Amino acid sequence: MQGESSASHLRKDAAELRRDYMQRALDESGVDPDPITQFEWWYREALTTGMLEPNAMTLATATADGKPSARIVLLKDFDERGFTFFTNYESRKGAELEQNPRAALVFWWDVMERQVRIEGRVSRVEPELSDEYFGSRPLGSRLGAWASRQSSILSSRSELEQRLAVMEAKYVGGEVPRPPHWGGYRVSPDAFEFWQGRPSRLHDRIVYVRQEDGSWKIQRLSP
Repeated sequence: MQGESSASHLRKDAAELRRDYMQRALDESGVDPDPITQFEWWYREALTTGMLEPNAMTLATATADGKPSARIVLLKDFDERGFTFFTNYESRKGAELEQNPRAALVFWWDVMERQVRIEGRVSRVEPELSDEYFGSRPLGSRLGAWASRQSSILSSRSELEQRLAVMEAKYVGGEVPRPPHWGGYRVSPDAFEFWQGRPSRLHDRIVYVRQEDGSWKIQRLSP
């Protein structure tokens, strides 16, 4: 009974958490016609706020039959082609992207009271780009990419540490090549939503939808 009371108290606390968003506004007339450029404006501003990892984004994937999963990954590059992150191709997300090459991204920049949602098709980046980024990673991260069979079951932490020790011995004093099971994905967007918090939960939501001719249609959504 005591546990039930404690849980009820926690739920009540969550229900009472409220914040009114007061900082800014967002209007169709004030956004760039190109959503990549609009994203870059917001992203560059996020970099100046001092927030922890403004490039952190939720990546949502799904199996072929629609079972979803989501996790936080780090944006490592973006341009007119899309948004790039790196991971183990044999991980759960990698397996789901092989079955269903579509994904959704969400950035939440609380300091600026902003959210960006992106939806699109996913493909692997060029091997040369994966090689370049892998070579820029710290040594421990490169060795870890070999040691970790991401998303597989481990018998213990020591099993992982033993694998790492094997890799450290194998590549001591030498270059660590990129594992064939590790590399980048690019999310090529066909829809964006830029969300700006506003008072009384009457938030501004501006969406871009890619048209058949490659242009973008801009609309406002109800909050």
